[in-house]
Amino acid sequence: MPEIPAVLVLGAAGLVIGSFLNVCIYRLPRGQSVVTPPSRCTTCGRVLRWFENVPVLGYVALGGRCRTCGAPISVMYPAVEIATTSLFLLHYWQSLLLGWPPALLFSRLVFAAAMVVLFVVDLQHRILPNVITLPGVVAGFASSLFLPPGWLDALIGIAVGGGSLLAIGEAYYRFRGEEGLGMGDVKMLAMIGAFLGWQLMLVTLVLSSFLGSIVGVGLIVTKRTDMKYALPFGTFLAVGALTSSVIGESLLNWYTSFY
Repeated sequence: MPEIPAVLVLGAAGLVIGSFLNVCIYRLPRGQSVVTPPSRCTTCGRVLRWFENVPVLGYVALGGRCRTCGAPISVMYPAVEIATTSLFLLHYWQSLLLGWPPALLFSRLVFAAAMVVLFVVDLQHRILPNVITLPGVVAGFASSLFLPPGWLDALIGIAVGGGSLLAIGEAYYRFRGEEGLGMGDVKMLAMIGAFLGWQLMLVTLVLSSFLGSIVGVGLIVTKRTDMKYALPFGTFLAVGALTSSVIGESLLNWYTSFY
């Protein structure tokens, strides 16, 4: 596919899929179907017209408020749509640089979409839905049978990813007598290992731990929280995983060049 048409197609797909991800972000934590009923205002319940659902433009046209009741619409909606589109285009750019086959690009786009949902849901609700993480482990490993990183690297990624966080969580519980990591984080890192393989899973773990430490220290220094505040680690895992998916191989090559 020529570059310009591909960019246009992926850009449009990112906006549309980002709009659907907003539905998942809102409904999955509430145990609601992502298919029915149609999208509606979360305040007054009015079903939205088609033009109100146009990604980004609908939000701008409405001025960020419901046309009926005037309730504010969260800026998270256009932010998710723009972020999804940006991630799709970044993955396409990387696929050109590294010569990814189309099937691998598609796999990474599915992975990126799942990470966007997990990022926001964990940030807002402190949960990582099993309906995403568990099928994600299966889907990631199934794709590895035909695509990079290969089934062995994916299997090691699942075992080491899930096992390492499980061990850290157990050690924290025995030392502090309280839960430090949830099983959702364990399943999410296993999913990351399944899609990206054990090497990029480790890059993800390093990046997310570093980012989480910076944010945690920053919150403590500014006195917005204390040492017992539970940070949404899944949110940091999502950032680390998306970074690894796009430039993880370049980071690995840069790091190994020192040895």
